[in-house]
Amino acid sequence: MLSRLSIRDIVLIDRLEIDFRQGLSALTGETGAGKSILLDALSLALGARGDGGLVRAEQSQGQVTAVFDPPAVHPVFAWLEEMGLPIDGGLILRRVQGADGRTKAFINDQPVSVTTLREAGQMLVEIHGQHDDRAMVEPDTHRQLLDAFGELDRDCRQLGIAWTDWQAAAADLQKLQARIEAGQREADYLRASVEELTALAPEPGEETELAERRTRMMKIEKIATDINDAHEEIAGNASPVPALSSLVRRLERKAGEAPGLLDGAIEALDTGLKGLQNAQQLLEAAMRETDFDPGELERTEERLFALRAASRKYNVAVESLPDMAVKLADDLSALDAGEERLAELKAREQKLAGEYGTLAKALSERRHEAGKGLSSAVEAELPSLKLERAQFIVAQESGEHLAGPQGIDQIEFHVRTNPGTNSGPMMKIASGGELSRFLLALKVALADRGSAPCLVFDEIDTGAGGAVADAIGRRLARLADNVQVLSVTHAPQVAARAQDHFLITKRPVASASDEAAESVVTGMIRVEGAERREEIARMLAGATITNEARAAAEQLIAQTAA
Repeated sequence: MLSRLSIRDIVLIDRLEIDFRQGLSALTGETGAGKSILLDALSLALGARGDGGLVRAEQSQGQVTAVFDPPAVHPVFAWLEEMGLPIDGGLILRRVQGADGRTKAFINDQPVSVTTLREAGQMLVEIHGQHDDRAMVEPDTHRQLLDAFGELDRDCRQLGIAWTDWQAAAADLQKLQARIEAGQREADYLRASVEELTALAPEPGEETELAERRTRMMKIEKIATDINDAHEEIAGNASPVPALSSLVRRLERKAGEAPGLLDGAIEALDTGLKGLQNAQQLLEAAMRETDFDPGELERTEERLFALRAASRKYNVAVESLPDMAVKLADDLSALDAGEERLAELKAREQKLAGEYGTLAKALSERRHEAGKGLSSAVEAELPSLKLERAQFIVAQESGEHLAGPQGIDQIEFHVRTNPGTNSGPMMKIASGGELSRFLLALKVALADRGSAPCLVFDEIDTGAGGAVADAIGRRLARLADNVQVLSVTHAPQVAARAQDHFLITKRPVASASDEAAESVVTGMIRVEGAERREEIARMLAGATITNEARAAAEQLIAQTAA
């Protein structure tokens, strides 16, 4: 329910704070006192279109805060959690309207978009009036209201699940069909590609490993050539070692003929021979270290070039070739097994379509029965509301072309105001006063089903008097047993049935910018006892309140309280 409404600097309201209670609250006042301003301010807090003209003169901005205390099980709390907004027990909607037209919206002091604010407002308050453009006059809500009346929510949830499953199966079937069709167009290419990549068998990281191995072997090959050349010079056919060895032996034989003369030369030549022999051994060791199979380099290069050629052919990196091989193999497998899988998916899609169709048809029949019940319930309320010759019709169009998560039905509330006339949508057929009474009868029929926790009726008793006004008051009071009801009314019969009565007035105040000038502000107070009797007497008598009017007001209050 709406527990508090705080308004600052909106049109003629400078500062207003009102606490509301459960039950029926009547808002009365003379014409022009500002009742419509109050509803405009509430609508602003609920996410209605902002307008800089709503800001009070000489002020830069206005503000409206609406505090709600919905029951703990109300869906607005789940919605708050889904939206990531804080949940602190209560719920505060706040709107700041700038004179420049800019506007800000808040839920529980967290900034939100106006659209988000409007979503919350629609869950908490319904405003009905002669020019109502919300709630029950919108055909989009009629199916929900009928389902609420018929207690069909569980059936709707089951149908929604069946629709989701069916659509998922249909999407899977469509994807497989498209995949098979594409595969069939490229079957030869696909099969050849799979054979090629299967034979190639690329492995992750293989290109890097091959490239490194090739580089290493090419370097070793170059070094090995130089080592072999050096070894050939020292130990090959042109090696100086045999000649030097022969020369040392000749000098050694001659050394005895000239003692001391050749000792140094022989020793130097001997050292040189030993050095050449040592170099030969070292070169042979290096040759063993650099020994490799030239065929391995050739094989490595062939493998590397084959991988890179495949990379260019399939337009992917070499590193991605293994994944490409898997994908093409899967595509080929899907193509080969496609017909069998396609048959399975078709059977599943048809089965789920049948289940959805069965549930949708059953729900459509239940809606038809609920529609008859709702029509009867609404029409039972109409005679007392001076619509005794009117009809309320739940128009239901059904067909597979309307299939969706909510079923195969399109629901719209139609009325016929007089026998022999054509029926049609409420908004087009009913006049302003008739529309308000139709909506009231509908809300009474729905009672606590499909309703926001706070209902606002804006002068729905306009043009009604006597018994009709009393009938409207009775029905508003009945509604207030289940939800909070605020009624802006000119009918004393309605005001007398309210648990709370608020009087809206205008009073002059000194202008802030010019003390000699006056401006007008709208105020709102709760009236009880003698003050309430006086206001109801004014509603009965008009400008001049007589003692007879006071006595009639007293009697009216007593009768409605009984």
